[in-house]
Amino acid sequence: MKLDVLVVAAHPDDAEICVGGTILKLVRSGKRVGIVDLTRGEMGTRGSADDRAREVAAANAVMKISARHNLDLGDGRVEVTLAARERLAALMREHRPDVVIAHHTEDLHPDHATCGELARQAWYLAGLARLADPKATKPVKRPERLYHFMGHLPFDPTFVVDIGPVWEEKVELVRCYASQIEPQNEGDRGQHFLFGADILARMETRARTWGERIGTRYGEPLLHKGPLPCLDPLLGAL
Repeated sequence: MKLDVLVVAAHPDDAEICVGGTILKLVRSGKRVGIVDLTRGEMGTRGSADDRAREVAAANAVMKISARHNLDLGDGRVEVTLAARERLAALMREHRPDVVIAHHTEDLHPDHATCGELARQAWYLAGLARLADPKATKPVKRPERLYHFMGHLPFDPTFVVDIGPVWEEKVELVRCYASQIEPQNEGDRGQHFLFGADILARMETRARTWGERIGTRYGEPLLHKGPLPCLDPLLGAL
């Protein structure tokens, strides 16, 4: 299936938390969006792999995306290997997205940073015809743009997507991952383990911060490495 946009994320819920509003806007505007999760989130302190699988299904129903894959590379163990990058490149060639959106290559979580680098390498390899077919009998096309979304570390974004029109839907979407945002026992207050703040509250703080920078209520920052052409038609999709 031809996709317009492919999002590459380390764990189930990363895409929804970081660019869920962008995904919702794209789908609501008629774009075909897919997600590739690199792991099943099975090493998470909260919930289980089965919980995450049910939550992914619920999130997919909210987003109405066109495709979702899981490479099952091992939560907490994601590496940039030849096998992993060729599997991801093969999915890019299969779906032929115009845009790929992935984690930034600098992040405190090793899986996030590795995901960003793996996506960057796979994006490039997707355009090498002889890697896919030694006889080069089938044409291939590298996605036209590779953007990075913000994780634990801030960056100066290339642009910010106005997600105000879909903010309430995004909150509903992230609430699908109840095992990750709700306390699991008496000693658990539902906080993020790294920063000690509620995930939904952190998500709103970031969205308000970047929304204010572009004069709107909520925003999601994206980074493109290198200049973009003026009036790039691909930006109209975002």
